[in-house]
Amino acid sequence: QLQASGGGLVQAGGSLRLSCAASGRTASAYVLGWFRQAPGKEREFVAAIRWSGANTYYADSVKGRFTISGDNPKNTFYLQMNSLNPQDTAVYYCAASRVPFPVVTDRQSYGYWGQGTLVTVSS
Repeated sequence: QLQASGGGLVQAGGSLRLSCAASGRTASAYVLGWFRQAPGKEREFVAAIRWSGANTYYADSVKGRFTISGDNPKNTFYLQMNSLNPQDTAVYYCAASRVPFPVVTDRQSYGYWGQGTLVTVSS
């Protein structure tokens, strides 16, 4: 119900755009989010957006470099990542919450997850 794509290998300073297509029940989610998990680390919050588009949320580590956006007619949301550095290397997961006012930074708030897409940033 969530299909992530767009990962790949990029040099430090480069950019990538991740996409996540929602279908079925996730298309009516209230909040869409991106999380990432680096090797040996816990999955961490990256960014989130309300489907209405009025509110966006970012982890401090990506603020000013990453932008989350949504395209409601296409049921797709995106994560534009600029100024990438090796610390951004991780598997990125998109997620959806059908809770009206979830704690957006808490992965327990999200009941639906995509399969993950690998982002590798070389130095």
